[in-house]
Amino acid sequence: MVSTMDDKWTLTAEQMQQWDRDGFLIVKGLFEAPQLAELQAYFDGVAEKGETIEGYWTPSARSKREDSSSILLPGEAADSILKRYPRFLQPHRIHELSRQMLLDARVFRVLDQLLGEPAVACQSMFYFKPPGAKGQALHQDNFYLEVEPQTCIAAWTAVDAADAENGGLFVVPGTHRLDTQCPERAESPDSFTSHLVNTPKGFKAVPAEMASGDVLFFNGQVIHGSGMNRSQTRWRRSFICHYMPATSRCVSRYYFPVLDREGNEVTYEQSAAGGPCGMEWKPSSYRE
Repeated sequence: MVSTMDDKWTLTAEQMQQWDRDGFLIVKGLFEAPQLAELQAYFDGVAEKGETIEGYWTPSARSKREDSSSILLPGEAADSILKRYPRFLQPHRIHELSRQMLLDARVFRVLDQLLGEPAVACQSMFYFKPPGAKGQALHQDNFYLEVEPQTCIAAWTAVDAADAENGGLFVVPGTHRLDTQCPERAESPDSFTSHLVNTPKGFKAVPAEMASGDVLFFNGQVIHGSGMNRSQTRWRRSFICHYMPATSRCVSRYYFPVLDREGNEVTYEQSAAGGPCGMEWKPSSYRE
């Protein structure tokens, strides 16, 4: 018998138990290779062109090189890599395939089961993370999205296979039961942010190893982050989307307009400025 889309993406009892226990779940092979290749080709083309897309992508000036596969130039610092390959914010607003992936029926099928109610879409991002690029210190996503009540949920798609060597994510199981933790200011040579949520006593960060096309779903309270891409040759491209329960009341205004699964704009209240930690904790990118 041929499975329907709903049958194929129906989560097992074991998967639901893991979600309830850990606050995250990897769904294997949700996106196929041709779709990911098309997505990668678009963003690699944007990066190679190196021109600012106002409001979405702002790279620093970069020299043209014949061998674009050679990421690190002699003496080039990790900071300069991210200046040339910064994350691309909200590509779904200008790129049709990004919009299709944000609103993919398979993603919403999984979200419906994890949330126990319909979801709406708040954000998309594309991370390049070439060899030598910094990671992001441990944090919680709802610190930024400020979804209330309840919390946001991420769908983190591995465009390239991701592991500890090339800067894959680490997640802290069980921290989805914690409130939003106000970060401390910490400088790390491995992180492009200066805010850190320490792993609480009794918890441990574990690597989320993923093949291309896998999607990591995780609760917005889960503490997670990544280290530097220490591979000499491997990129760690990823396409990241955020959602929230349709019954939530508010979200940070940065994420307006919120979309339903058909792509229609839906109205929500703006969260109180700064959330529980106040605006003084927000990084500059929060306002961009």
